Amino acid sequence: MTPSWRKPAGALGILAWIIFWVVLITSFSRVIGSWPVLVQALVYLIAGVVWILPLGRVMQWMETGSIHSPRD
Repeated sequence: MTPSWRKPAGALGILAWIIFWVVLITSFSRVIGSWPVLVQALVYLIAGVVWILPLGRVMQWMETGSIHSPRD
């Protein structure tokens, strides 16, 4: 089997996405920091989970070459 280019490309894409997400969220830190502590915690909790959602399709693409679920 020849190695697929999708895995290194996907890994670089994931790293780029993480960097983008961190920069995006931290750019709002001054605004979020002025909110009540519980609201801040909720925002950061949600932001800490939401970034993972698009990665499922990327991981599927890395393994199969398609972003669509296989049909049974």
